[in-house]
Amino acid sequence: MMPDLLIPAFVTLFVVIDPIGLMPLFLALTKGASKAERRAIALRAIGVAAILLTLFGLLGEQVLGFLGISMPAFRIAGGLLLFLTALDMLFERRAQRRKDQSEPGLDPAEDPSVFPLATPLIGGPGAMAAMILLAGQTTTPLQLLAVHLVMLAVLAVVFTLFLASGLLERLLRETGINVLTRLLGMLLAALAVQFVLDGLANFGLVN
Repeated sequence: MMPDLLIPAFVTLFVVIDPIGLMPLFLALTKGASKAERRAIALRAIGVAAILLTLFGLLGEQVLGFLGISMPAFRIAGGLLLFLTALDMLFERRAQRRKDQSEPGLDPAEDPSVFPLATPLIGGPGAMAAMILLAGQTTTPLQLLAVHLVMLAVLAVVFTLFLASGLLERLLRETGINVLTRLLGMLLAALAVQFVLDGLANFGLVN
């Protein structure tokens, strides 16, 4: 396929999705989960994200237009939801709930695979907008297929790093994980605020 289409598509999606940055986030969000549980969560998150990004790559503008939803509004909603997750990470609410349970492992009610992993962290407003833009640059069905294959390749990198998160956990141990969780909570909060500000800026409400 044409390198002038595929290489920029891969770089764009890789930077927007940020697989390396998602690795410690996945570790923090699945704290206390077994290896099998983490693998299942990673598979579900990647699967849902792939469906969402494929949908937006094929029908993104039509879907949002049909629902009467603008991308700025989508950014604001994603930012608010992400901020709630950041608060849980900052105040260790998830860990406290697990301490009250008799059985070890991840509570199914707290499964982070769909939210916040699949969306808005992997398939967030930025990735969805990127898929809409990249798909709009194609002129043939083969080029459109190539863009979606590039997206799947980036998600494969994300999945591989998710599976390697256990090694990072062993290196950091309990104290390091607690520090990292709170630090990432702060970063997530800042990212959430930035999503909201970007959405408001697109509406012309802030500079």
